[in-house]
Amino acid sequence: MLFHKILVAFDGSKASNQALDKAIELTKVTPNAELEIVHVLQFPNFVIGEAMINTPIYIRDDYYQSAEKVRDEAKARVADLGITANVTLLEGGAAESILEFAEDKQCDLIVIGSRGLGGIREFFLGSVSHNVVQHAKIPVLIAK
Repeated sequence: MLFHKILVAFDGSKASNQALDKAIELTKVTPNAELEIVHVLQFPNFVIGEAMINTPIYIRDDYYQSAEKVRDEAKARVADLGITANVTLLEGGAAESILEFAEDKQCDLIVIGSRGLGGIREFFLGSVSHNVVQHAKIPVLIAK
């Protein structure tokens, strides 16, 4: 089966680099295939009792600069490969943003790493890859 619009989630982790490698490989073997690379920036919120406190501006700036570096890393990886690739920085919940982007861009495959940079949050909230697999309306390839 050939895919014509492939979405890969990239966060700079080892697994997301493997996902990007696989997505590039799939894009190269399909004439006129397009690759959509997304990095999702999610600002942390702090909960104290019943109150939720938004991330302070100076911390948001640090997160945004880190996200731009990850986006630029993805751009550099595909710059001279001779494939059509777009790199997009999204803001929001990772799984929800990936799924919404895939639907909006009419992607026919999502490639995602088995583990990202989620850390302890994955233990409590469930992994992004698991949520994407459970809710995707298109095939999902998990790279390990």
